[in-house]
Amino acid sequence: MAEEADGATDVEVSPTGWVARQAELYESSGGTKGTTQLGVPCLLMDYVGRRSGVVRRTVLMYGRDGEDYLIVASNGGSDRPPLWYLNLQADPEVALRVGTERFPAVAAPLPAEEKARVWPGLVELFPRYAQYQAGTGRDIPVVRLTRR
Repeated sequence: MAEEADGATDVEVSPTGWVARQAELYESSGGTKGTTQLGVPCLLMDYVGRRSGVVRRTVLMYGRDGEDYLIVASNGGSDRPPLWYLNLQADPEVALRVGTERFPAVAAPLPAEEKARVWPGLVELFPRYAQYQAGTGRDIPVVRLTRR
């Protein structure tokens, strides 16, 4: 993902109102505000649109597994995955802002046995994940984000 010398890149922020507002607060504060949602830590993820080639930004809750970050492609329990997940399947290279730190990372969906290991901790972090999974026939993916 191409970045300018200062680490900035032109991005299109999510069209979802609260996500756009939180992403703007998070970024404009340099990662000191807007870093949680419902008490859960959040990160900013920039990724490339698979059809448009446009760099997009979203806010995602995250858990940790060692040094890696874990995000859940729940889409609020929808039967369809979030668009960001489809884009990561096409291009797993992302840029993250976690608090005040910005860095490149690579995304990889977890295989079933790894998801089974980390899922209870993610549900503890955000209990609605269990409701989301129970309410859809889709197996909700967990994605590992590993710093480059």
